[in-house]
Amino acid sequence: MKLLVINGPNLNMLGIREPDIYGRSTYADLMAMIEAHAKKLGAQIECFQSNHEGAIVDKLQEAYFNGVDGIVINPAAYTHTSVAIADALKAIRIPTVEVHISKVDEREAFRRVSYVRDIAVSTISGKGFAGYLEAMDLLVKKGYES
Repeated sequence: MKLLVINGPNLNMLGIREPDIYGRSTYADLMAMIEAHAKKLGAQIECFQSNHEGAIVDKLQEAYFNGVDGIVINPAAYTHTSVAIADALKAIRIPTVEVHISKVDEREAFRRVSYVRDIAVSTISGKGFAGYLEAMDLLVKKGYES
């Protein structure tokens, strides 16, 4: 199975940005965990992070043409603002799991809005980095067809 993990703005600053919310582990730590888990699952993995909405949309469209079987996405701040990312996910119809490191539904009111949630096959929130691994397990074990 070919999986794509997409991370939105400021996730490259993990370990630095609000460690009381996101922890002290770095983005490199997250990538190492994801790559090790993919190997354990026998899945091919590609990871992508961008602070730019258009780059994320481009990557989603590219996934359609590159035979990606499942997407794990943490749109970060774009969760609450990006119709463009939601529309790209609707267009490509690749099974997607939305992931958030923190419990977004327990934070500021604006964070309770997700343009991705209704498109995703599942949302995993508040489980830290483990949420990414759970999302990968879900996609691989369910074997969603795009």
